[in-house]
Amino acid sequence: MQLHRIQAATLAALLVGVTALAACGSDDPSSSTSGNNGGNSGNSGNGGNNGGDTPAAIVAGTKSTLALLETTDLHTNVLSYDYFKLAEDKSLGFERVSTLIKSARQEFPNSLLLDNGDTIQGTALSDYQALVKPVSCTETLAMYKVMNAAGFDGGGIGNHEFNYGLQYLSQVTGSKFNVDGLPDPATQTACAGPKFPQVLANVYSVKTRAPLFQPYAILSKTLTATGPDGKTVTAPIKVGIIGFAPPAIMSWDKRWLDGKVYTEGLVETAQKYIPEMRAKGADLVVVISHGGLDNSTYSPTMENGSYHLSKVAGVDAMLIGHSHQIFPDANSTVGQFNLPGVDKVKGTVNGVPTVMANYWGKHLGVINLSLNHDGKSWSVDRTKTTVEARSTQNADKTYVTADASVAPMIDTEHQATIQYVKTPIGSTNYRMSSYFADVGDPGAIQIVNMAQAAYVKDYVTANLPALASLPVLSVSAPFKSGFGGGSDYTDVASGNLAINNAADLYLYPNTVYAVKVNGDDVKAWLETAAKRFNQIDPAKTTDQQLISTFPGYNFDMFTDPDMQYEIDVTQPVGSRIKNLTYKGAPVTAAMNFIVATNNYRASGGGNFPGLDGTKTIYASPDANRDVLISYIKKVANVTRMVNGSARSWKFTKVTTTGKVVFSSGIGMLQQATDAGLTNISLDKADDGSGKNLSQYKLDLSL
Repeated sequence: MQLHRIQAATLAALLVGVTALAACGSDDPSSSTSGNNGGNSGNSGNGGNNGGDTPAAIVAGTKSTLALLETTDLHTNVLSYDYFKLAEDKSLGFERVSTLIKSARQEFPNSLLLDNGDTIQGTALSDYQALVKPVSCTETLAMYKVMNAAGFDGGGIGNHEFNYGLQYLSQVTGSKFNVDGLPDPATQTACAGPKFPQVLANVYSVKTRAPLFQPYAILSKTLTATGPDGKTVTAPIKVGIIGFAPPAIMSWDKRWLDGKVYTEGLVETAQKYIPEMRAKGADLVVVISHGGLDNSTYSPTMENGSYHLSKVAGVDAMLIGHSHQIFPDANSTVGQFNLPGVDKVKGTVNGVPTVMANYWGKHLGVINLSLNHDGKSWSVDRTKTTVEARSTQNADKTYVTADASVAPMIDTEHQATIQYVKTPIGSTNYRMSSYFADVGDPGAIQIVNMAQAAYVKDYVTANLPALASLPVLSVSAPFKSGFGGGSDYTDVASGNLAINNAADLYLYPNTVYAVKVNGDDVKAWLETAAKRFNQIDPAKTTDQQLISTFPGYNFDMFTDPDMQYEIDVTQPVGSRIKNLTYKGAPVTAAMNFIVATNNYRASGGGNFPGLDGTKTIYASPDANRDVLISYIKKVANVTRMVNGSARSWKFTKVTTTGKVVFSSGIGMLQQATDAGLTNISLDKADDGSGKNLSQYKLDLSL
């Protein structure tokens, strides 16, 4: 999902920061598009026809199938391992989905394995290789190492690929970008990278006005097919893959990309290249779109444009991602999968077979295309095509066995990461968790805000004397708030603190930004954050769920005694912030504040009103997590009284006829009690979601 972006290459204390397919190759489109600025040439390394041979005639009536296997949003979860908790987590990891890949290849004699992007960032391992001990030009990233061994046929590029900057992305993908700030491609060394083509059509170099990566590749494969006489035959097919990333990268990673690259709209780009792909012999066109579904009016800058891509002529199938969701899913309540034209049972979007394989290696997407040949060309029989997202979790709640070949390939990198994240930085006298951050516990958030505010205040005092009289505040959010289930919460045990704990407290590799805002801006900011809650009807007698689908990582909050406000969840979105005061006085438009945040939020991430980059007064090169680590080292002994008990907000009191409920970790009521939340009680030990969560009751009258 998209989330958050990345830091400058400051290393000190930064987080923690197979079978090859038979007869499969690709054509390099660079000569006709001028789009390949040194990216992967497109050869998947699996041998086969690269388009130069004249294929034998295929008899009309020949039938076959082609399974498209998708991984997406792996985020460098190579192993089933949680670097924050330093423990195994069987619910995730490429080593699990690799087992599903091998099984699918046995099941489907004709298949292509494709990745959707957001692949090289997201864990302590990825940060270690990018920032702590950067990989050399001759080293292959751990993630790409195992993908190469698995025999991927192609991949797309997601927004998080840009988090570490263009130089790093150029190196680890084995590309030679022709952009300002990098040497001329002719003088660049070709570095180790993936052995499969990576495609990206809508991100362009400002310098050359050509695509940063090759926009598409055409993979040639020999199918096992059935002739009209029922006999088994072989038949060639060319599959074009074209990739798209969210245009919002220009905001999310502005400090890396501004003035160097630009984006084009997804639809316009697809309309430009798909006819070219067909002209070059592509029998099928598969869109690899790192974005979800949004049926609002099309815009060239929209984040989730896959819905509109499905309507472009010539698209045979779509592999989508970015949203960290499962599609198809007959029981899905996710808004984007309940739009007109979206069939969440069959897995189609406006008739186009489409799959989204969740995130972190939890699922494998499978589109089994039914193919017919009329003697001239292949076509997809949509009535016989099937789409599914296969889980690594079995029906009995156990998980598939990990592919034993994966872990040994990256053991050196894995062990080095573990040793690094164990580096001690301080101690805490309380358990710092986000289990009840949604209902008022600042225990895992205040320390982040204190670190950010101190850092920005020091900078303003030293470098921006004209602004030194303004109050410096900070906002942060509960980045882990149960989206992935009972284990998806920040949870740092009392006792010694190490780098992995700081990474748990600050999940994303953002950089510190400071914005200058007035009182109205602050209120609008908080009104948007308050979308985290559903509107509660006090008269309703049935249970009402407190938490909405608005992401926890966008629930920004102050944790400062000087800034106080109420959130009235009985009111509609936009009218919930009450009694907003600073040092006891009502906050007005005439008041100005400096607020410490991150590059994602300050540059427009989350669509908060007025936060579009124009209010930024300091774009720090330092990672929020680095700043947090340094602050904890200085404090040494973190305490709840000083660092985890300041509440800036509370719910407006109201008596409700029915229960107001929310979900959190099982057996965690004591955490609420320890935080002083006396209005929380256990309602159901199991909330029924199957995510290892309990249901709790919130008494809004207290």
